[in-house]
Amino acid sequence: MRAREAGIILGTLPPGTTNSIADVAGVRVGHTTLIRGNGALVRGVGPVRTGVTAILPHDDDLFRLKVPAAASVFNGFGKTIGLVQLDELGQLETPILLTNTLNVGRVADALVAFMVERNPAIGVTTGTVNPVVCECNDSFLNDIGGRHVGEQEVRPALTVAPGTPVLEGNVGAGTGMTTYCFAGGIGTASRCLSPAQGRYTLGALVLSNFGRCGDLVIGGVPVGRELEEPRQKRVAQHVGQEQGSIIVVLATDAPLDARQLGRLARRVPLGLARTGTSGGHGSGDLAIAFSTADRIPHDAGPLVRSVQVLNEQNPAIDGLFAAVVEATEEAVINALCTAHSMDGRDNHWAQALPLVETLAILKRYGRIQ
Repeated sequence: MRAREAGIILGTLPPGTTNSIADVAGVRVGHTTLIRGNGALVRGVGPVRTGVTAILPHDDDLFRLKVPAAASVFNGFGKTIGLVQLDELGQLETPILLTNTLNVGRVADALVAFMVERNPAIGVTTGTVNPVVCECNDSFLNDIGGRHVGEQEVRPALTVAPGTPVLEGNVGAGTGMTTYCFAGGIGTASRCLSPAQGRYTLGALVLSNFGRCGDLVIGGVPVGRELEEPRQKRVAQHVGQEQGSIIVVLATDAPLDARQLGRLARRVPLGLARTGTSGGHGSGDLAIAFSTADRIPHDAGPLVRSVQVLNEQNPAIDGLFAAVVEATEEAVINALCTAHSMDGRDNHWAQALPLVETLAILKRYGRIQ
């Protein structure tokens, strides 16, 4: 179950209707999950524990009607595509795709094919397209070298129907991921600002694959330390230097330009820190933030374009900063709470967070009723 369903209330701001990134109107999330085979690793065959996740900012043609966006890399141990142009122009013109490390190229190729199919002018009468693909390393459970995610897997994730609930845990790109040494993957959460602050909504989605067991903190409680000793005996290969990663995608309907979105993205580490991480050397950590409040036309237009942006002298900007921190924190905990135990290659095993034991710890510390 999700954190709030279990009685774990994080932060003070109210969540949106679904407490997910899809609470930002128009945002859709699609997954393709691949689970097949077990036992010893056979490169190119399996076991396969991987997938792809697509985040679509709106239902219109994203290439023709781009959205303002920004990225913040707070530990660059990652292999992404598309962030250079995104940073330069402050625009997002494709869905954001998440997958595993060695599948970035194949997924980007599939995304380009998808965009060209919908915009045949790309590369002919107009410019090229900038695919945005991010990754985490699922090689502990998955035949990552087999590169099992291609166009056939990417298409269903990109064509998810509006209104589809955002699935969490070890689904899509999160299928083979672990978090704080437990099964992890996809998590999401949202926060809503007050009427005085514009009633804006901010949602976060994480691809969570980082952390050491003993570092896990939930609601200020050192849950990981309480769980660590018996956990070390069962999964010793997870103990030691942190070598995971996390990708955080922020969406908001607040009217923010790329510079302001960059300010939001740079607050993401504060939310991650609340879960206990210090950002290990081998952890590739970054955030992408976009706003759905503006549409940036692809085609040439008038010399100037009028845009409304949030007045940063208004306290609403602080409300958005708080929303980033709270939604990021809860999204990570939701990934842990919703993931189930997962076996993988060479009989590796990622146990689900022992929720009953975790809740007992939180109750003992007075964190939940």
